[in-house]
Amino acid sequence: MTVQAKTEQPKMAVKTLIGPKESRIKDFLSILIQNKAALVGAIIIIVYLLMAVFAPLLAPYSPYEIDLENKLTPPSAEHWMGTDDKGRDILSRILYGSRLSMGVGFAAVLFGAFFGIIFGLVAGYYGKWVDTIIMRMMDVMLAFPGILLALAIIAALGPSLINVTIAVGAFSVPLFARIVRGSTLEVKRLEYIDAIRSLGATDFVIISKHIFPNILSPIIVQGTLRLATAILSAAGLSFLGLGAQPPSPEWGTMLSSGRDFLFSAPYIALFPGLAISILVLGFNIFGDGLRDAFDPRMKK
Repeated sequence: MTVQAKTEQPKMAVKTLIGPKESRIKDFLSILIQNKAALVGAIIIIVYLLMAVFAPLLAPYSPYEIDLENKLTPPSAEHWMGTDDKGRDILSRILYGSRLSMGVGFAAVLFGAFFGIIFGLVAGYYGKWVDTIIMRMMDVMLAFPGILLALAIIAALGPSLINVTIAVGAFSVPLFARIVRGSTLEVKRLEYIDAIRSLGATDFVIISKHIFPNILSPIIVQGTLRLATAILSAAGLSFLGLGAQPPSPEWGTMLSSGRDFLFSAPYIALFPGLAISILVLGFNIFGDGLRDAFDPRMKK
């Protein structure tokens, strides 16, 4: 009996240590799985990611190959989504365009999140005049509509896909900064932060190891929702001729080239538009599901 008791104690200790973490993960996953809309959004995102990764294997033709003999061909067994005014296969261009559109979206959100998190952490932690200066700068940026701010940046830098990424990311900075600042103000008032500070921890250690990990939930949710906005905004700017330039298979550029054939060949604009709409919908409903899963009140 004594031997059994000694051998069982380490097992109980291990369960005690890993139990709470495992239970939190299980609660999070169970709430996320129960949300059918979030599952649909996750499936949509995964399908688009696979399209972007395996585009060279999935595309039946080159996205840049011009075939004037088969231009404006309607959807058929040979060209599932038809061809454009240059005879290029629309399906192949959409598959390759997923790389550009999703790449710009992810890069823009990472750009906005990086600077927004830094500004928000510094403003929320130090407060006083530092908080005032940073947040008034963010208020000035928020005073402009996002697309108008992006247009101003592109007008200064010139039309290109990289400049679109910078422009779309720039109007995401104040949104991340405000969310991070508010979360930082809540966490830094907790007693364990005062205890860590009294033990001699530097500001950098407190911010990076004790505050930032505890405010990741709203950042992840905001980032997921901003991906939808970033992809849509980048496509809109390319549609206006300020982003990717022809013959790039970017979805906004494809929409722009298809608007001249809305009556004679509507499928040229229809399929890129559907690709954008479905992906944006996927990110939105998945972001809503993440928000519900991270909300402790949903566990009840």
